[in-house]
Amino acid sequence: MIAIKSKEEIKVMREGGKILAGILEKLRENVKPGKSAQELDKLARELVFSSGARPSFLGYAPNGRGEGYPAALCVSVNDEIVHGIPEKNKIIFEGDLVKLDMGVEHKKMHTDATVMVGVGKIPKVAEKIMKVTEECLYLGIGAIAPGKKISDYARAVESHAQICGFSVVRDLVGHGVGYSVHEPPQVLNYFHKKLGNIVLKVGMTLALEPMINEGGYEIYLADDGWTYKTLDGKLNGHWEHTVAVTKDGCEVLTEIRN
Repeated sequence: MIAIKSKEEIKVMREGGKILAGILEKLRENVKPGKSAQELDKLARELVFSSGARPSFLGYAPNGRGEGYPAALCVSVNDEIVHGIPEKNKIIFEGDLVKLDMGVEHKKMHTDATVMVGVGKIPKVAEKIMKVTEECLYLGIGAIAPGKKISDYARAVESHAQICGFSVVRDLVGHGVGYSVHEPPQVLNYFHKKLGNIVLKVGMTLALEPMINEGGYEIYLADDGWTYKTLDGKLNGHWEHTVAVTKDGCEVLTEIRN
């Protein structure tokens, strides 16, 4: 069942989204050559706890799996798509494409967002995929409104990615968010006539997260049991915002200043 949030609940999510955006902005500033992903996770924990909020991902165990996620922040680099574990030996290098994905729980309501960072001088294809993925996200946001369908969002994302020569990951999707970090519905980033027919309503809150590959859309799960990677080893792009469906369209709750 898809939860409809009240105005007061969306206000709380707006507050949490502002906290999350501020944390991601500070984390983005600290992505530098020689920095370890573990250092970024340590900073993320310090920032979220000092704000009075909690990290949504720390200890999160989807589908009742055993041990939960071991960090507050996902740090996915280059061909890593999502859930990259911020380990001590994961060092950031010049030219890397880094994706910082984090969720925040504020007053029992969750928001979720991802920002991409190009480290120093990055390859032209990395510049392009970072730009195109962000464009896909905002084109998708533009398709969110009451009475529209998730398929309208999906078409906007997929068509732009394909026009630009990239593919859309199919085995990972966006999702509802709010009472939990993952809620119904699934929000596909590609068109599927049977899975994208949910009609959007005022009060729905969604985590929109196009995942765009340089090469093919096929992916695999790494040996750590968390990190998803592109099957062909080529680059992936991932941006994400939490939005609320409003009577006029939608509101981005996790907007990050540029």
